[in-house]
Order: sequence, then structure tokens, then C-alpha cells
Amino acid sequence: MANHINLKQSLERIHTLPAMPVIAKKMLTLALNTDEGEAQLLKLIAQDPQISARIIGLSNASLFGSPGMISSISDAAMRLGLTQIKSIAIGMATISAFAKPPEGKLKARDLWTHSITIASAMRTMAKHMPARIRPMEDQIFLAGLLHDIGYNVLNFIAKDISDALHERLRTTPEASLLEIEHELLGTDHGEIGAQLGIHWELPAEIIAVIRHHHMPDKMDPEINQSLARLVNVAERMLPDLAMTERSAQEITEQEWVKLGIDPREVGTIAEEVEIIAKQVTQLANAA
Repeated sequence: MANHINLKQSLERIHTLPAMPVIAKKMLTLALNTDEGEAQLLKLIAQDPQISARIIGLSNASLFGSPGMISSISDAAMRLGLTQIKSIAIGMATISAFAKPPEGKLKARDLWTHSITIASAMRTMAKHMPARIRPMEDQIFLAGLLHDIGYNVLNFIAKDISDALHERLRTTPEASLLEIEHELLGTDHGEIGAQLGIHWELPAEIIAVIRHHHMPDKMDPEINQSLARLVNVAERMLPDLAMTERSAQEITEQEWVKLGIDPREVGTIAEEVEIIAKQVTQLANAA
């Protein structure tokens, strides 16, 4: 109960959390359908050495096509596409807002590896969806990168509680993730992340994904559930990848159908996602 009280008091002061990084706020409002918007995006990214280096590193990885010697943001944009580097840059800037030494049991590198893998798996799965219901690529990648931002927030505002949670998750792999979180926290990482999303005025569809990615059926039926379902399925296809979230449950044929994906394509998708997971792990280990 003490944990619940301390965390509730901390969350009531959500306005005291770090402001959304200026670079992320600016990029969220940029339209990429104009030459001016494209130029401003590349200029913003080039001004941040850490984000620039990470994007160039990703663009040189086989994960995003044939590896090659990309050495500039403009070249990276040609390979990854502007919408994708915009999402990666926003995700990196957002996550970095909660980088606070010393690290606890939640490792920033592990969370980044998990998030970039889920985002990449979502992008792969979305290619098998009908175009009429497929989410926009920038939404897909941003939702994948930010779906677990609640863990960053928890670690920032209450590292001792965060450590207790991740130790419990590590030592009781058979237990339900959300049941453990509600027992220890009185809430879950989805709701914590959603509160940050509201504070930062993130797009409503991204807030909905952050809040409901473990239970997409509980979303408002008027909101497109595809993004949350993509996150949910991707995490269950890649249980425990760099993070202990024990989401390994059978994905039913009906769930694939709700995504507009022919269940006969599942074998192909599973192979593609497995390759992505290996590539991201290799990339993380080489970093």
C-alpha cells in the first residue's frame, strides 16, 4: 500500500515531470509534404549529435535495407525515408528526457532495443494489412517506440518502486504482468505512460496505444484499434526481447483477422519478425 500512496502522490505532480524536449515538440508539428518541412526536419536532427549518430547508425544496419556507408542525415533520409527518421528522432528525444543516472534495474539500452524491435516488427506486419486500414508509417513507428514510455516515467519518479517491479517481474516469470503491476503500483505502465502523453499533448491515437497496448479490446471502439493491436501482437511474438513483459500467449486467428491479415500469411510474418529481432539484437550488441 505504501508504494501505491507514494506513486499516486508522484503522479499527481505529473506537471513537474520534464517538459517534452523542444526538438520532439517541433518535429511533431512538422509537415513533411513540403520542401520547407523536409528541410526543417533534417536541420533539427543535424543539430542534435546523439540523435544524428543513432539515425546514421541505424541507416547503416541491414535492418533497414542493404548495409552501406551512410555518413550524413540527408543520405540516411534517402534510405530510411523522412517519416521513419522523424519517428525515430521523436522517439529518441522523448526517451532521453528521462535519462537519469544512476540507472536502476531498468536499463535504457534494453528498453530502446525492445522498443525499436517492436516498432520494426509492427512495420513489417503492417505491410501485410490492406492499405485502406493500414496506419500511417510515422504513426506505426512512433507508437512502437513510445508504447512502454511509462516504464521510463516510473523509473524517473520512483526508482525504488521501479526496481522492485522489475525484480518481481524477473523472479516470477509465470505471473501476469498487469496483475503484478496493479499489486505493486496500484496502476500499470500503460496508464502511467498515458498520463505523460496527456501532459505532453501527444496525438490522441498515440496516447491510446500507450494506455491500451496490452488490452486493445478495451479501447474506445470509435478509436482505430489497429496501432494498439499491432503493438500487442508484436510483443507477444517477441516475448522477453530485452524486457521482461511475459506476453507470450497464443495469437488467435481472429486477432489476425481484426488486423486485416490473412492467417495463412502468419508463417511468413513470423519468419520476417524473427529476422528483425536478430538484426536489432546484433545492432544493440555492436553499439
